[in-house]
Amino acid sequence: MSKNAAGARAGSDQALTLYQALRATPADPFEAVARRLELTDTERERCRDELIALGLLDHGRITPERPAPVVVAPDIALLHLLQHERDRLENRLAETSRAHTTLETLAGPFLRAGLEPGSEVEVEIVDDPAQVRRELAELTDTVRESVHSMLTGAVRREEMALELEWDRRRVARGVRVHAMYSQRVGAVPEMVQHLAERTALGVEVRLSPVVPMNMVLADDNFALLPTDPHDPESAAILARGPGLVRSYRALYGYCWHAATPYGHEEPAEHGGDGLSEQQRAALRMLASGIKDEQVARNLGVSLRTVSRLISEVMQELDAASRFEAGVKAARLGLLDGETHKHTA
Repeated sequence: MSKNAAGARAGSDQALTLYQALRATPADPFEAVARRLELTDTERERCRDELIALGLLDHGRITPERPAPVVVAPDIALLHLLQHERDRLENRLAETSRAHTTLETLAGPFLRAGLEPGSEVEVEIVDDPAQVRRELAELTDTVRESVHSMLTGAVRREEMALELEWDRRRVARGVRVHAMYSQRVGAVPEMVQHLAERTALGVEVRLSPVVPMNMVLADDNFALLPTDPHDPESAAILARGPGLVRSYRALYGYCWHAATPYGHEEPAEHGGDGLSEQQRAALRMLASGIKDEQVARNLGVSLRTVSRLISEVMQELDAASRFEAGVKAARLGLLDGETHKHTA
């Protein structure tokens, strides 16, 4: 085959040509067949990788004593591929089954057995959004003291009016209502109006650079949580009983005190460290081992913005690396939210 003819083919066509040549001369070394087709080094490696990925070339069995590649017939390669997919699906099903069994165990007698008498917890997994709304509506009429909620994103337009109605009924009964949202909802015009309306009804609203999950808590006795904090569409966990709910109240309290009251935007803090709250949040998450991708999701920003934030943190702390920035941040108390003046 001429070089021009080989050059006219690219990608899969070149790989097909090489595969056919290998099948025609099964005793010839792979390199010899590739040279005969006048493939460049880059083309040769690309074709080899493609054939191996398709299961048409068993490159792992090529040895100095056996330089000829093991060429696999298409039907055999297809069977191997199907077997691989079946094994992968079986493994995935097994993992899902184990996770389901663990969840059932956690939500059943095992969880209740670890609680003190009188503090039994009831846990239910709900994947029907309509049932979740019914539970929240019922909660509106039964809650006695407080409702605390946090939301990672914006409220759906069709749910805004319902949420305001719940607020009216709760506040009218003397229930204290706290609502926390991610700071990024402040850029959504509909949400700006919605938060203003909730505030006018007497709801205490705060914005935070980091909202770990969607959550609704009530009276230390009710919790609505996601089964997967990273997937807002995942099934919900309905938990009743103070033994579990109080631990989430502690988490909520920490996030609440670090958040900013709605309508009272604070300028970036420069009290000796010059770091904004967003920069501090990114620094704390990275120091705890969270990957950049998860930091971006938690902050509601792009990976590029996370890189810029870390660069600004390193510059502010006069650090040459992330590790050095973490060491300095820990010494200054920035990782626990307390800024200590550093003295020589």
